[in-house]
Amino acid sequence: MEKPRLLDQVRSVIRIRHYSHRTEDAYTYWIRQFILYHRKRHPLEMGKVEVETFLSWLAEARNVAASTQNQAFCIRCLD
Repeated sequence: MEKPRLLDQVRSVIRIRHYSHRTEDAYTYWIRQFILYHRKRHPLEMGKVEVETFLSWLAEARNVAASTQNQAFCIRCLD
């Protein structure tokens, strides 16, 4: 049997924790953005440096508010 894809695993954890559908959408959105920013590398191949680079890019290039950056950073809280 094949292991579920990353975003399916994330959705499963979010649903087990009874988070709202909007939270699920937000987390999966930020995970996708993170992966795309790093040219489709798998998050398991990346670490703190890549997270910091992504958050800096959000702040500088996209002018994203601190609260939105925190939301993007929270995807790491699902571990």
